[in-house]
Amino acid sequence: MRRELHRGKIGSFGIETVTMPNGHVAHLEILRHPGASAIVPLHADGTVTLIRQYRHAAGGMIWEVPAGKLDPGEDPAECAKRELEEETGVSCGTVRHLTTILTTPGFTDERIHLYVGTDLGEVPTRLEPDEVIERHRVPGAEALAMIRRGEITDAKSIIALMLALG
Repeated sequence: MRRELHRGKIGSFGIETVTMPNGHVAHLEILRHPGASAIVPLHADGTVTLIRQYRHAAGGMIWEVPAGKLDPGEDPAECAKRELEEETGVSCGTVRHLTTILTTPGFTDERIHLYVGTDLGEVPTRLEPDEVIERHRVPGAEALAMIRRGEITDAKSIIALMLALG
């Protein structure tokens, strides 16, 4: 049973009454999320396009790979390509699935589909009014070094970059 407390732009939050595998009844706070896609834009010269995006919940600007929420019925690979274009002005001709991750399974069902994109081109960016994004092109080895130095802390980005470049 679910009692929805709030429905918003990123999903719906509610209390779910469940019977656990051990028979215990629990009341769990759950965020139901439509899922998302993220993509590592890998250029032919071995560089990657990263973004620095303002994330209020994280306390400011953070390094990420381009990503965004799935629209209803949207194919995750198409979502990755769309978000890449919107956020960075980079288009890709080839998309390869890396893996799909659960972000924080203790309280949400959000899954993020991770991709690497190649055969890259340029298109106009299409930022939404609530997006503050800087685009940066860095060598792949430097992106991995940024992870080791603790400069890239976003989990989806770390996993995607390590799978795409490692």
